[in-house]
Amino acid sequence: MANELEFVKSWLKDPGSSARGLPASAYTDEAFWQAECDTVLSRNWVCAGFAHELKEAGDAMPVSVAGWPLLLVRNTGGEIAAFHNVCRHRCLTLVDAPKNVGKLIRCPYHAWAYDLSGKLRASPHFGGMDDNQPEGFDPAENGLRPVRIAVWHDWIFINLDGNAPEFENYAAPLINRLEGVDFSKVSPIASLDFGEIRTNWKFIMENFIEPYHVQFVHSSTTDQPLGDHYTIVDGVCLGSAVDLKQETGTSGSLGVSSRYLTLFPNFIVGRYFPDQLGVYLNIPLGAGKTAQRRALYTTEGQQLSKTDIEGLKKLWWDVHKEDHEMCERLQLGRASPVAEEGGLLSPHWEDSVRAFQELVARSVSDLDEQQTGKT
Repeated sequence: MANELEFVKSWLKDPGSSARGLPASAYTDEAFWQAECDTVLSRNWVCAGFAHELKEAGDAMPVSVAGWPLLLVRNTGGEIAAFHNVCRHRCLTLVDAPKNVGKLIRCPYHAWAYDLSGKLRASPHFGGMDDNQPEGFDPAENGLRPVRIAVWHDWIFINLDGNAPEFENYAAPLINRLEGVDFSKVSPIASLDFGEIRTNWKFIMENFIEPYHVQFVHSSTTDQPLGDHYTIVDGVCLGSAVDLKQETGTSGSLGVSSRYLTLFPNFIVGRYFPDQLGVYLNIPLGAGKTAQRRALYTTEGQQLSKTDIEGLKKLWWDVHKEDHEMCERLQLGRASPVAEEGGLLSPHWEDSVRAFQELVARSVSDLDEQQTGKT
């Protein structure tokens, strides 16, 4: 790992390296992935779920952030809380699939139980038969461990180390670029689950924020000329956009003015004028594995027919599968020694990709400097 970090630090410092992307090891090396877990995915606000999927008190959703098993729960006060998805007794994962747990989160192993605020309510026979609380055992000190959470509209974010800026300050560049959206009228209408994709999570993000590929990869599913696109580099908000003089989209093709925006590290939102949003939940699972889901929204309170919704689902399924093929082939290409040089980046169309990679590189380099300081 030391060699990879030295390479990344030299890549950051060398002005000439701006023409090239990150080396292959940043996408394939397990040690680099662990460094990302310890920095990029722990110190920032990571998108982890959709609030509309937790409708009722007791609804629980297991999620993974930086490789940690976490649990999202809607409590009796109607709020969504996040905990480590681990029993305090023997550290069993408590919930292994989305479900309603009722009033208690109960461990299936020895029946320890926690209420929806995480307080330990039962530890049966822990000190012996009918002795639930042996001497020296304090239930108040053994509830579920909470995790810092922010719910922004329908989107749930987690900050594992607890030290990120307040969410609305952190996300201000993205929030400002969504000005004009009346979120009180934003409604989920459908979702797509793509399962696991055989690619590094960064390829999913980089693909979204560069417009260079659109007219080549999506020639049959979009009608957005390359020349009408431009990139967006605004702190932790990176992306691209297209302004069309004439909207040409149909149910089978996307031909509307759009904003393709991200919030570092893993949040993606697409705004499609005049009346749709799409949000991707990208879940990094390892150096070469990412899970992805997408939620579709209307933004003006309009009602779509079942046929219209099915048409949108098919369109976005097709667009995503086109992207996934490219991302998986990007991953395969990193097995070549040619990829150690990082590949070339367009100074015009892929400056957003370079900015994203610099955010990653600075984060993992900071970990290296902290570790050096401790020795």
